Amino acid sequence: MARLREAQKEMTRKLLLDAGLELFVSKGYAATTVDDIASAAGTTRVTFYAYFPSKVELMKALINERLNAALGRVPSPEHGSTARDLVSVIEDGTRERIRDWLAEISLRWPVIRPYTTAAFEAAAVDPEIRELLGAWLNEAIGDVEEGLNRADRFPAATRHFRSVIAITELDHVARHWVAGHWGVQREEMLDVLTESWLGTIGRR
Repeated sequence: MARLREAQKEMTRKLLLDAGLELFVSKGYAATTVDDIASAAGTTRVTFYAYFPSKVELMKALINERLNAALGRVPSPEHGSTARDLVSVIEDGTRERIRDWLAEISLRWPVIRPYTTAAFEAAAVDPEIRELLGAWLNEAIGDVEEGLNRADRFPAATRHFRSVIAITELDHVARHWVAGHWGVQREEMLDVLTESWLGTIGRR
C-alpha cells in the first residue's frame, strides 16, 4: 500500500508539471492560474498546493528538474549544476569536438524549447524566476569558463566574457532556430555556429 501511495503521489506531481508546462506555453505564464493547472491535471486547487506552494515553485521545478535533466546537467557544489561534457569539449577546444557537441545538443532543442520558452516568459513577470533563470545561465557560462581555465586558453581576464558570448549566442539560437529560419538549414546552422564558437572560445 505504501508503494502504491508513493506511485500515485509521483504520478499526480508529474501530471501537475505536465499541465503547468503545457499551459505556460499555450496560454502564457502570466495568464495561467493555479486553478487552470489543477483542472488540466484532473485534480483540485487543494491538491496542487499539497505539491507546490505556488505557481512559481512549479516553474522552478520545471527548470531545476526537467530542464537540467534534458540538458544532462548534474548537481555541482561549485556551480549549482554542471554539464561535464560541455566542460570537456571546451577544454579540448577543437573544431571537431565543438561541432559534434553542438550537433548532439541541437537534437534536444525541440524537447528543451518549451521549458526555456516558459522560463523566459515567467522571468519577464516574476523576480524569483528571473533570478533563478539568471543563475541557471550563469551555471552554463561557468562550465565554459571552467573549460577555458583548464585549457589555459586566451587571456584569463577575457575568459568569462568569452563564455558569456558563447552561451548567450547558443541560448538564442536554441530558442529560436527552426529549419530554414534565418535562411539556413541544420547543417549550415551548425557550421556557422561552430565557426563562431571556435573563434570565441575554441582552439585556434
